[in-house]
Amino acid sequence: MEFQSVAFSVAIIILLGLLASKLFNRIKLPGLLGMLILGIVIGPYGFNLIDKAIMAISGDLRAIALIIILLRAGFGIHMESLRKVGMSAVKMSFIPDVVEGLTITFVSHYLLGLPLIEAGMLGFIIAAVSPAVIVPQMLSFIKRRMGTGKGIPLIILTGASVDDVVSITIFSIFLGMYGGQQVNYLVTIFSIPLQFILGILLGLVIAVILIYLFKRFNIRNTEKTLIILASAIILKNLGDVLSTWVPIAALVGVMVIGFVILEKMPELGMQLSSKFDKIWIFAEILLFVLVGAQVNIYLAASFAVVGLTIIIIGLAARSAGVYLALAGSNLNLQEKIFCIIAYMPKATVQAAIGAIPLSMGVASGQEILAIAVIAILFTAPLGAMGVSWYGEKALKVDENAVSKEIMVK
Repeated sequence: MEFQSVAFSVAIIILLGLLASKLFNRIKLPGLLGMLILGIVIGPYGFNLIDKAIMAISGDLRAIALIIILLRAGFGIHMESLRKVGMSAVKMSFIPDVVEGLTITFVSHYLLGLPLIEAGMLGFIIAAVSPAVIVPQMLSFIKRRMGTGKGIPLIILTGASVDDVVSITIFSIFLGMYGGQQVNYLVTIFSIPLQFILGILLGLVIAVILIYLFKRFNIRNTEKTLIILASAIILKNLGDVLSTWVPIAALVGVMVIGFVILEKMPELGMQLSSKFDKIWIFAEILLFVLVGAQVNIYLAASFAVVGLTIIIIGLAARSAGVYLALAGSNLNLQEKIFCIIAYMPKATVQAAIGAIPLSMGVASGQEILAIAVIAILFTAPLGAMGVSWYGEKALKVDENAVSKEIMVK
């Protein structure tokens, strides 16, 4: 009897995903680690319990989950807090990424003998930090007022979300160079801030339209949540379509939607944030199980030693980049170490673009994919556990915020 189908696969992912998450939480490990391992076990490189139709749309499902994460991030950012951490967040959005990416480029060039262009692709695939791992944890700290006095979770939350765009942009430059495209480096470098500006503007326009609709018409909060989610997905796809002519940081625009709605309609923003928290329960299971299902552990095993060496050297460089980005801030040593740990996890981008060089016929595509897989397996669980454990030690509860809340009540 044939049990495998799309419906059966979804049921297996939900039931076993919830179980794996609960089991790992019981033994004081992050639930996402259980879901990642489950994905590996039931995915095509394990017992192959996930229908091929699900795997075919896995990228789209993971993109929707990432959009939900970024909307939650937007609904967790207040203008007053953002002003306090502005410059630190800006520096954290590109310095660690560029330092790690360039380090891996040169290390893999010498250790693996990769041509510099191919090594650059590897460098900036690996360099991207994972909002999927970091954002939910930072939102948890914000809700518990931990580290919010100095805006630490907010620095990481905003910086990590932009970090990905920087990494993907530079990766695209190297990919274009490999394909023999004419790359104007000056124009490309200056296009990066333009991407962010256009992404912010698109997000702002959509947010203003949504605010008008919500004020003009009587719409239930559940329906508003679905409208916002659909609008954010359209924004992401619009960014993909327009990127052929004008590159747009659409994911930054997604965050802006939540941020603007929260600023202009604070009470509604808090209610919608709660709705997205509930949607995230399902989206999180899909995201991490499907990321795990993409992992080819046999391929990873063949490059384990050299891959780990490159990744560890890259993480050391990223740590130095984080420390440099936070120089001059009011964070103490413990808090800076926490930021270094929080900038370790890799998952979403590596799963999304790790296979692109191989599919495009890049000579070292197999090695690039293998090391991307190793990066997920090594850094996602370690980073998630480190953030959870060290955050409890390093981040202090903002007593002023708690006092104000008590007074309001």
